[in-house]
Amino acid sequence: MRLYKLIENIAETNLPDVEITDISSDTRKQLKEGGMFVCIKGNTFDGHDSAEKMLENGAAVVVTERDLGLDRQIIVPDSRRFFTRLCSAWFEHPERELKLVGATGTNGKTTTTTVLKYLLTKLGYKVGLIGTCQNEIGDEIIHTERTTPEAYDLFELFRNMADKGCDYCVMEVSSQGLEQGRVEGCTFETAVFTNLTQDHLDVHGTMENYYQAKKILFSLCKKAVINTDTDYGKRYFDEITCDKISFGERSDADIKASGITISSNGVSYLCNDGKDSFDVSFAMPGDFNVSNSLGVISAMESLGFDGRKTAELLAGFGGVRGRAEVIETGRDFTVICDYAHTPDAIENILSAIRSSAKGRVVCLFGCGGNRDAKKRPLMAKAAAEYADFVIVTSDNPRNEDPDAIISDVLKGIEGSATPYVTIADRKEAIFWSVKNAQKDDVIVLCGKGHEDYQILAGNVKIHFDEREIVAQALSQL
Repeated sequence: MRLYKLIENIAETNLPDVEITDISSDTRKQLKEGGMFVCIKGNTFDGHDSAEKMLENGAAVVVTERDLGLDRQIIVPDSRRFFTRLCSAWFEHPERELKLVGATGTNGKTTTTTVLKYLLTKLGYKVGLIGTCQNEIGDEIIHTERTTPEAYDLFELFRNMADKGCDYCVMEVSSQGLEQGRVEGCTFETAVFTNLTQDHLDVHGTMENYYQAKKILFSLCKKAVINTDTDYGKRYFDEITCDKISFGERSDADIKASGITISSNGVSYLCNDGKDSFDVSFAMPGDFNVSNSLGVISAMESLGFDGRKTAELLAGFGGVRGRAEVIETGRDFTVICDYAHTPDAIENILSAIRSSAKGRVVCLFGCGGNRDAKKRPLMAKAAAEYADFVIVTSDNPRNEDPDAIISDVLKGIEGSATPYVTIADRKEAIFWSVKNAQKDDVIVLCGKGHEDYQILAGNVKIHFDEREIVAQALSQL
């Protein structure tokens, strides 16, 4: 693609209008001769330090945020956001060929996007999905490394979706992805806010920064769908200026749930959307899944679909992998796998299970290494409050000492009467939970959910599927 066409409306230059053969912001990637390198300053590495070398190695031009005194440089105010728009142009603006639907929030994004894809597919559309568990193009599964892909990967994925005939792309939009401008220039038909609770403070520093990062999404959407049962949701609803719909149980929302029934098999309620009232049944338990399903109905209505028809289709949805997922045991106790990895999420899943459990609720959890350490005792406090027995173990320790992480966690259990054990090795901890299970126990494995790996020291990733480990433990009983 010619240089001037590539940077049209995003940058200006007096350099010759040469053919650009490749684009990259990653020095680890082999840039083709005649490519464009964009210098981005990260937390540990500044791409500007490699600009001259990239030109020597054959780059036609480098893009910088400051004058480096180079002959073939283009200076822009924000190279990270420039790179996102460059990727869009490089792949010929595939996001414009798709109807984008985004979901943001601390918890509930995966359930929301998975159910939306299910519903839109049932209505006859081909749908792409981008999220924490995996990316999808219709029935095709694509591995993912992060919730919101880096800009080049994201727009390449958009292009594949558009070329393969997708009508919609439903995606989880992370706070970090928003803050780093990975969806810069995209326009979402609808954006859903689920909730905001403590997480990622290692990245954002404060809850206010976290809140503001999420808020970016609502400057990129035509319509917003906001959970106003939360204080943060009410604040968003007051502050954002696009068309908006509120949903909730306890608030004076546009779309409301009442007559709520919660069981181990799911939730049911009466939904009133201001035009009609209809029954909703959703096969995922917990009050938080009232909110998730209500948000989905609201999002579908914002896209122009009938709420009653949506509710009829919703009744056929079977669940989300790693979200309140029952692992078959064939025994007189139950094992549930859930992605809960924040204090709020642990409280939600344990309280949902407690409401229908006949026996003890046993919570097994750990906290990730090199991540927000402030939430560790808070997660422990939630586990001790809502479980009858707690097993403290590892999650993804990464480059932190697992025992040091557990020491942080245990500060939240101090003073609690809830019995607990600590077993640093997560596989050993799961074996222990199965071996010591009592009749009618519900063992809740929190934190891994859909993940089939564990990240150890040196960022070494090993295969670790809790479904397989439970099966191994059962075979030894």
